[in-house]
Amino acid sequence: MLLGEYDHTLDEKNRLTLPAKLREQLGDEVVIARGLDGCLSVYSRAAFELLAARMGTLDPFSRETRRLQRHFYTGAPPAELDRQGRMVIPAKLLEELSMGREVTVAGVYDHLEIWDRAAWREQRNAEGSAEDVAERLANRD
Repeated sequence: MLLGEYDHTLDEKNRLTLPAKLREQLGDEVVIARGLDGCLSVYSRAAFELLAARMGTLDPFSRETRRLQRHFYTGAPPAELDRQGRMVIPAKLLEELSMGREVTVAGVYDHLEIWDRAAWREQRNAEGSAEDVAERLANRD
């Protein structure tokens, strides 16, 4: 599992250094995808293939399916980590999200989320606490 919250700064070449603990779990090849809620998602190759298999079960004739698949796949370049554990984040993805140099990397079970640090703070303080969400999910039965 990918866990934890880490503050980092992108360098002038849009490189992000991942903590050693996370690098070990992700491996040398990752996929950087447009995430949901205004972040980037980073998957190991294997985790991205599982996500792709799940999306592949959706109805291809559905407009919503096509929109979701375009969102994830067209902005999902594979990336390799260098010897220092750095990956280059494409400038286009950073621009789309208005992401600055100060970022927060969050481990979210099977992937990482990369957030502009200010946006991460807003997300964490957004309306609807984790407790409220947990309560609603628990009451679905």
